[in-house]
Amino acid sequence: MRLDKFLKVSRLIKWRTVANEACDAGRVMINDKVAKASTEVRVGDRITISFGNREVKVEVTAVAETMKKEEAKDLFKYI
Repeated sequence: MRLDKFLKVSRLIKWRTVANEACDAGRVMINDKVAKASTEVRVGDRITISFGNREVKVEVTAVAETMKKEEAKDLFKYI
């Protein structure tokens, strides 16, 4: 699954366009490498998102094309 879509489905970022812009700005990294929006996300990948002066680090535990709001937290765990 594409990185921008994963960020939206997992609800780490609310809108896919915002996720795409964050990737283009270099604020999203996968496994300590700057990632483009089209980068494929796999189970076990570590994603770091920079929000201003704060960083959010998660590990991907599952990948799903669609997800209910209540189940979205099952796609990742915070590090």
